Amino acid sequence: MSDFQYKRLDKNNAAVLLVDHQTGLTNLVHDFSPDDFKNNVLALADAAKYFNLPTILTTSFEDGPNGPLVPELRELFPDAPFIARPGNINAWDNEDFVAAVKATGKKQLIIAGIVTEVCVAFPALSAREEGYEVFVVTDASGTFNQTTREAAWSRMEQAGCQLLTWFGAACELHRDWRNDVEGLGALFSNHLPNYRCLINSYLSAKGSAK
Repeated sequence: MSDFQYKRLDKNNAAVLLVDHQTGLTNLVHDFSPDDFKNNVLALADAAKYFNLPTILTTSFEDGPNGPLVPELRELFPDAPFIARPGNINAWDNEDFVAAVKATGKKQLIIAGIVTEVCVAFPALSAREEGYEVFVVTDASGTFNQTTREAAWSRMEQAGCQLLTWFGAACELHRDWRNDVEGLGALFSNHLPNYRCLINSYLSAKGSAK
């Protein structure tokens, strides 16, 4: 009998940490095209809003070359905790950030950021050390190249972090299409053109059947 435990995401026990998606740092992302990466980040953000997940925004050294948080995230989460770290490279070294995470009361942390091997890996490893279940959204996290990405993924996996995509996270959170076909379909359609065709076909057939 296997000792494996499938620890799936639970929308009632998860929070989202968007770490250092900053205008300067986005220039360092070369493992995705700029358009794909922006779409993936906003898809994860839209999923967080759709599932009403507590979301925390943080930046590092905004006054330096890292730049400010990308404006779309501030617009999506105007009331979310926002921690502008003065210099801490590891977000978990910032007391305000950790306090905001703990204030959510959630034990599952969905993390994405720039760059993967630093801004994502460091707080992911720190959170694992403190007993959190950590889910890293790989396609909403970016870095210099494939080599640095794979090194970061390996390090986090060895620490017990789960790696998944924004689409996989959304499906695992939703659990059952019958919970809301059109709502989840709209989320997917807004970020996946092929899925928009699928949903439009479904809705058209559904309307014709009435």
